[in-house]
Amino acid sequence: MDFELTEEQQAVRDLTAQVLDDMSSHERLKALAADGDHVDPKAWAALAATGVVGASVPEAHGGLGLDFLATAVALEEVGRRASPVPLLTTAVMGAMPIAAFGTEAQQASWLPGLAAGSVLACAALAEDGTAPSEPLTSARSSGAGFVLDGAKVLVAGGLDADVALVPARIDDSAVGVFIVPTNAVGLERIGVEVTTGRPEARFELSGVQVDADGLLGGQAADGAEIVRFIERHANVGLCMLMAGAAQAAIALAADYTKQRQQFDRPIATFQAVTQRAGDSYIDAEAVWLTAYQAAWRLSAGLPADREIAIAKYWACEGGFRVVHAAVHVHGGVGVDRDYPLHRHFLAARHLELTLGHADEQLAELGRQIAAP
Repeated sequence: MDFELTEEQQAVRDLTAQVLDDMSSHERLKALAADGDHVDPKAWAALAATGVVGASVPEAHGGLGLDFLATAVALEEVGRRASPVPLLTTAVMGAMPIAAFGTEAQQASWLPGLAAGSVLACAALAEDGTAPSEPLTSARSSGAGFVLDGAKVLVAGGLDADVALVPARIDDSAVGVFIVPTNAVGLERIGVEVTTGRPEARFELSGVQVDADGLLGGQAADGAEIVRFIERHANVGLCMLMAGAAQAAIALAADYTKQRQQFDRPIATFQAVTQRAGDSYIDAEAVWLTAYQAAWRLSAGLPADREIAIAKYWACEGGFRVVHAAVHVHGGVGVDRDYPLHRHFLAARHLELTLGHADEQLAELGRQIAAP
């Protein structure tokens, strides 16, 4: 792979870092958490104004027309600062599938608002006991449209989203993905507390009416492939968030151990601490390298399923080891909510279990290796 970013990709990364350095300080994040805000509206508006939110949206619809890697590097910066902005859910799980599979009318209707940050999106993929590409949620043909019934669990960004992409089985046959406004009659959103402290949602769909134009890509679209597209890109986005979180945790640990004194010298000079730091650095580099490889392959249009499974495995296993070691060397300070490390620890634990934990990734990788 080519690790060199283009000028445009580097600009997106730099703009994201600049905006979040200014607007996602420790004190600002503490205030948002105290107020119960799930999204930082000021940081989000600034990211939208600089073009970061619409980086991977076609220029014809208000975006920058860049590839997925441009958004991936922005996600790394979001993870590095634990910033509560819905870049993954809106840009990757909402705008990109519509740009890739939507009809001209669907793109014209939704992409400008998504690129401008004025419309928030999510993808309601997960259900109890089944894979996202094999939904139990039903879409019954009714006149010129469809009626949706079912339930979706742990919908990231679901409480704040204006529109959701909802996979459902059409008339007990093929899978379709539906563009559903979250204020639709019959759609109930129930808050679910998760590790990060930023609630996700359970969607209860009962008789939700969707017209024919709400079927993403139209009747000819392969809904299962659209779901796999969302899963692939979302999993890589999660890995990029984890790469940023791991790097931030190491930086905090390095600063703390250089300042914390025991026996009249910094604890950074203790052999056990330096070995723990070295192991963490190796893990963080593995998370970063595998995440970048998967993102680059997706952006280049190359087969990436194996690389995504490897990246998600390292994000789960390596990412957890990094944040755990950082908390360990901090001692009690590491779990103090007045100190920033707890955000990266909680985020890493949540990212680890989202869209497939380490054991699931190993099983998937094994299936791919064993396939003829």
